[in-house]
Amino acid sequence: MDIPRIFNISESAHRIHNPFTPEKFATLGAVLRLEPGTRVLDLGSGSGEMLCTWARDYGITGVGIDMSQLFSEQAKLRATELGVADQVAFIHGDAAGYVTDEKCGVAACVGATWIGGGVAGTIELLKKSLYTHGIILIGEPFWRQLPPTEEVAKECFATAISDFLTLPELVATFDELGYDLVEMVLADQEGWDRYEAAKWLTMRRWLEANPEDDFAKEVRAQLTTAPNRHVAYTREYLGWGVFALMER
Repeated sequence: MDIPRIFNISESAHRIHNPFTPEKFATLGAVLRLEPGTRVLDLGSGSGEMLCTWARDYGITGVGIDMSQLFSEQAKLRATELGVADQVAFIHGDAAGYVTDEKCGVAACVGATWIGGGVAGTIELLKKSLYTHGIILIGEPFWRQLPPTEEVAKECFATAISDFLTLPELVATFDELGYDLVEMVLADQEGWDRYEAAKWLTMRRWLEANPEDDFAKEVRAQLTTAPNRHVAYTREYLGWGVFALMER
């Protein structure tokens, strides 16, 4: 079980696999008013930066699940590096359908709502692991501005304009599902730069080290097109944020 190889290559040097920066995750932890001992579930936990830094800074405990074997191993190393390996655990596995035996105060899926078939399904899945009056965290893209054509939408990692909502539409969806939006922290263009541009040096270094690899042609194609795609489309049209929800 693993994610597509291109992500394990292009994001192998990432600690955060979305457009958040360390400062944004610190802000999110602060505004959630996390208390020591709060148990956090993170579906699609990547390299574990959210859980590990929150364990260090706020004294939380928790578990993360991710399909990438590489990222799961990096998460365990990060926990050891920050001295929180006794507080957080990381599982290499499929987070779809995962429910904890021990209820959590915070249940998160930050940027991988495909796990539950979309926002509504992911919220329902996370709810199964949550204490009453606990907080659900959903990380989700939205349109900063609507693309003028379907072709532009496809350059923003969408299959169609309808794949993503505008921010007001996304917030209205939470309301329609019966949840109060109690906090939110939004990524900015600098965050997108850090997420996307960091891939380019990683891919270039990989190509230099693996010129004969059968996958080199695909990595080269990605590196050639990614910078223009990012500056022309992603950073202009696509927003992203983490939304804190509590059921009414």
